[in-house]
Amino acid sequence: MNELETVFNHLDANGDDKISADELDNVLWSLKSGVSPEDLHRVMEDLDTDCDSFISFTKFAAFCRSDASIDGKSNEFRDAFDLYNRDKNGLISAAELQLVLNRLGLKCSIDKFHDMIKSVNANGGGCINFEEFKTMMTTSKNCGGTTNGSIH
Repeated sequence: MNELETVFNHLDANGDDKISADELDNVLWSLKSGVSPEDLHRVMEDLDTDCDSFISFTKFAAFCRSDASIDGKSNEFRDAFDLYNRDKNGLISAAELQLVLNRLGLKCSIDKFHDMIKSVNANGGGCINFEEFKTMMTTSKNCGGTTNGSIH
């Protein structure tokens, strides 16, 4: 199963092949990144392209892989970056990346997270900034080592 499916299945707590606003809200709270009802509604509107009040895997994958999600939806990427940037220093370390992705059910060794960061880290400092994070979100390797187009 690729990373998108793993994350989607984790978000889909009741296993009905769709993510509800409540399921998304519960995951955000479990990651200690609760959002206001207004922000949750905005995210659901952005992802729920057919207005059925749910996010299907198709919609989820399209959002995660779309170029528009980088250029046209910077706020969503900023929110995701802030979720990973646990110490709020403007950089994401391998340990921070591992912590969040492990909570989402993606169990990888710390070496894999170092490799993911190294692949986009321009200055070689071992942490990534926001621009590098956006690049990583669309080009990163999964835990198994194959490129899948996204880490979401």
